[in-house]
Amino acid sequence: MPEVSPLQPLTDPLLTQKGVALSILREDLLHPGIPGNKWRKLKYNLQEAREKECETLVTFGGAFSNHIAAVAAAGQEFGFATIGYIRGEETLPLNPTLELATRHGMQLRYLSRTDYRLRHEPHFQAEILKKAPKPYFLPEGGTNLLAVKGCTEIVSELTEPWDVLCVAAGTGGTMAGMVAGAAGQGKVIGFPALKGGAFLQKEVTELVQEYSGQTYQNWALQTEYHFGGYARHTPELLSFIQQFYQSHGILLDPVYTGKMLYGVFDLIRQDYFPKGTRLVAVHTGGQQGWTGYAQRYGLAWPLPELVKSDVAFGFTFLKTCQNRRR
Repeated sequence: MPEVSPLQPLTDPLLTQKGVALSILREDLLHPGIPGNKWRKLKYNLQEAREKECETLVTFGGAFSNHIAAVAAAGQEFGFATIGYIRGEETLPLNPTLELATRHGMQLRYLSRTDYRLRHEPHFQAEILKKAPKPYFLPEGGTNLLAVKGCTEIVSELTEPWDVLCVAAGTGGTMAGMVAGAAGQGKVIGFPALKGGAFLQKEVTELVQEYSGQTYQNWALQTEYHFGGYARHTPELLSFIQQFYQSHGILLDPVYTGKMLYGVFDLIRQDYFPKGTRLVAVHTGGQQGWTGYAQRYGLAWPLPELVKSDVAFGFTFLKTCQNRRR
């Protein structure tokens, strides 16, 4: 795997017209089994777990969670047992995400939606951890201060000059790390994948303050690009992902990176960025989530082969998704 994420400049008529430069930071290529921000978030947590002589990684997630898939893969690669507490009832056969997690050795345990709401409560976490040998707890989404530390390196490892960094936001940990890593330099813009994402203003502020002891003003949220909410999409979003893949050969996902890049291009179109602005959009991975979409629409989805070579992607899968959604 590369020592640092490649930076891929884009060529696009809109960029030329508006006089801005846009590059994609290919965090999705950073680690083959634990791509993007998931590797950044887990890196120092895995070190901590090893130093504390823990044996089991314990975490929470939804049935299609990138975090669940990443923790399972990390456990297998680094020699930890893994337990994932999944929101909702067990459904067989397992969806592709959970099937992948079990192939990596993760034990799946299911929580009712009522119990799952307790996942942030210390007493509930303590009861969960009693059931695991020498446990190390990872919160839902993987966001804690060690995750923030890992995500600061997204910025510190950049070797090209930049003015604005753009990133998708879920729990806010990746963005908080980038804000802390930028340390007041340039501007960082987050694109929440959830409807009502303004709550992340408080989350990111508190994470940055707790991690660095600083409060920075050089960041903002763009909350209008959620396309209906978490894991929701529209034909317009799917068409954008299709066109982006055809034009640039980069596969986005419809939960996070697709929405973020759609927002970036829309802001460029609106002249939000002055001429001469050098933008870097962070590709945080998440392509495994496409397997869930394939299952939803009843399609075969050989994701690894597609990522490597299948240029027919945009003309088959996405078109079918659009037609079946109408």
